Amino acid sequence: MKRSSAEIISEYGPFPGVDSVGGVTYDGERVWFAAGDTLAAFDPASGEASRTIDVAAHAGTAFDGQHLFQIAENRIQKIDPDTGRVLATIPAPGAGADSGLAWAEGTLWVGQYRDRKIHQVDPETGAILRTIACDRFVTGVTWVDGELWHGTWEGDESDLRRVDPRTGEVLEVLEMPPGVGVSGLESDGGEQFFCGGGNSGKVRTVRRTRRIPAGASDSAGASVTVTSK
Repeated sequence: MKRSSAEIISEYGPFPGVDSVGGVTYDGERVWFAAGDTLAAFDPASGEASRTIDVAAHAGTAFDGQHLFQIAENRIQKIDPDTGRVLATIPAPGAGADSGLAWAEGTLWVGQYRDRKIHQVDPETGAILRTIACDRFVTGVTWVDGELWHGTWEGDESDLRRVDPRTGEVLEVLEMPPGVGVSGLESDGGEQFFCGGGNSGKVRTVRRTRRIPAGASDSAGASVTVTSK
């Protein structure tokens, strides 16, 4: 397992009227985050707040390319981002104990905080399709380039973990600075993560470890150290 310090690239917020940031997702233009009684969005290029939707938003947030999904206590709501209307609701697997939420492979992936689990869930029915056991409390969840990552936060310690989606084995850890927690997690599809900052009211970006296939070279032709998976 590779362990290293997380590189925080930037911070956004705190945002007006936002006491805490829960789940985080990215629609390709805006970063959305759960703020309790609202689902809020900002432009990551400028950091300026751009939208709010008046909907219960207590934990994980996800985007499927068209709709937002938001955990609200014991349910997951499917939301039209243009109108803010709740289109459908399914039961959340943890009945109020869920944290992270992500969209991948046509399904939802739900983190259960204290149960230390990640569930793959049918987005139409809420049926649990698969469960992955983790060895730390699970906050945010995200997929990028076929990799499953989740956030952890216990006491003053928090990190980002890449895990084997079949076994839950921890493959890589990015340690956040002491006192800096991760309450939600989303990839931008490239080399950075958006991380909810809980009661700080902030969203932070963290650099994702760059991996290049064995035998490949970087753009300058130099050899590259490859991280073992």
